[in-house]
This record gives sequence, C-alpha cells and structure tokens, in this order.
Amino acid sequence: MNNERAELGKKAAYTGIIGNILLTLSNFTVGVMAGSVALVAEAAHTLSDILTSIITFIGFKVGMKPADLEHPYGHGRAEALAGLIVVLFLGIVAYEILSEAYSRFFIVSAPPDYTAAIMAIVGIIANSFMTIYMMRIGEKINSPAIIADAQHQKIDIFSCTLILVGVIGSNLGLRFLDPLVAMLIAFIVLKTAFDVGRENINNIMGKVPSRNIMAEIRRSAMSIEGVMGIHNVRINYFGPYAAVDLHIEVDGDMNLREAHCIAHKVEKKVIEDIDLIRIVNVHACPFNEKNH
Repeated sequence: MNNERAELGKKAAYTGIIGNILLTLSNFTVGVMAGSVALVAEAAHTLSDILTSIITFIGFKVGMKPADLEHPYGHGRAEALAGLIVVLFLGIVAYEILSEAYSRFFIVSAPPDYTAAIMAIVGIIANSFMTIYMMRIGEKINSPAIIADAQHQKIDIFSCTLILVGVIGSNLGLRFLDPLVAMLIAFIVLKTAFDVGRENINNIMGKVPSRNIMAEIRRSAMSIEGVMGIHNVRINYFGPYAAVDLHIEVDGDMNLREAHCIAHKVEKKVIEDIDLIRIVNVHACPFNEKNH
C-alpha cells in the first residue's frame, strides 16, 4: 500500500509541476502580447502553483517516512505543514496581484486582444483536468498536502473564467473589467488560502476527521468477543492517517493473559476495519469501572 501511495503521490505532484510550468509560460507570453493585466496576474499565480506543487511533493515525501525513535507515530504531519506553507505562498501572490490590479485602475489603456480569451479557455480546460486528477489521487491516498494543492489548482478554473469574461467585457467598452478581474482573482486566492489553512490547522491540532469515526471504532471494537464496552476514545490525526487510544471493558474476573489477548484482537480489528487508522493502543478495564 505504501509503495502504491508513493507512486500515486509522485504522479499527482509531477502533473501539477509540469502542467503549471506550461501554463505559466503561456499565460505570461500571451498576457504581455495581448495587453491583459488579468492574464499576467494569472501567470504569477500559476508560477506560485509550481512552487507550491514542489513544496507539496517535499511534504508528501517526508510524510511517507516510517516511524523512528524520535517520531514514534511517523512523519504524517509533515503533509499538513506543507499545506500551511502553500497558504503562505497564496497570501503573497494575492497581495502582488491586488497591488498591480489596483494601479491599473488609474491607467487608461487599450482593451486586451482576443488571444487572451483563447488562452483563458485553454486554461479552463487544462486546470479542470489537473484539479480533478489531483483531487482524486489526494482523496484516494488520503493526502492533506495533495488535496490542498488540488484545491489551490481549482482557483485557476474560476480565475480563467473571470479572465474570459473580462476580456470580452473590455472589448465591449467596459475597460475596468480586466483589472477588476485581476482583483477578483486575488480575493479568490485569499479565500482558498483561508480554507486550506483552516483544514490543515485542524489536521495538526488533531481534530476528529469525521463525525462517524467514533461510531466506526465502537462498532469494530465491540465486535470482538469478550469486549463489554468501550470508553475514553481519543484520536490523534497524523496527516494521512490517525492513531487511536481507547479503553475496553472486560469481565473483571478475567485473568491478565486473556484480557491482554482481547486487547490485541481489538487493536488488529480496528486497524483492519478503518483505513484511516494505522496505530491503536488499547487499555483493558474491569466492566463498569470506567475510572480505573
């Protein structure tokens, strides 16, 4: 599974890096030639996509490293940290786009050439493909870093659509539309930065990834013969996987060896039943003595 996860993660990262290199060069060249500040802003944005894809790949590689003495729960949180670095880049890009677009509001210039509209359509198609592909891989291998990068990529679909509208509008006499679209792109970038940041902070803080996860853990643990109840369930989220600590209740007259055997069966069962969970620590307690 780890080998498959590494291969899929590598494919997603390479797709983002190569695709965005091509889009950056195309957006900048066409934007300058067509006189579209919005398309040049999009080139700056796609340049940041390249950097964030590289950061994502580094975070993914670090997160794949196995547990060691200094990191007994593995390195999974490196992926969430990579997601936060992506947020930092998004904030810088949004500021630069806003600055340039604001200054263009006070400059009278010719409307962008229609080649900018053609480039915007190409961008919509290319970014749609990359977003869908990367999101599917990110969800399949449960990678916060790749999902964050896919969400970042999704911005480009909306921004290219806005560029298309702006170019057409500018040529119909609404000259303010091109810089206005650039500013809207910046606000979309900031909104995505906020969403990605919140998700990855929750990941690092150990927020339970799903409301149903507790019910799944309970159902799995209670399926083992001899388990009479569970309590004190705690979940720590480590990037693409989680670790669980829980107490099981068994017959108080059971000997230590039997209770130990049941605890190990619960650990194995929970890991088998729930893909998200990789590590389970079980403490056996006498039935109806939850404070012990």
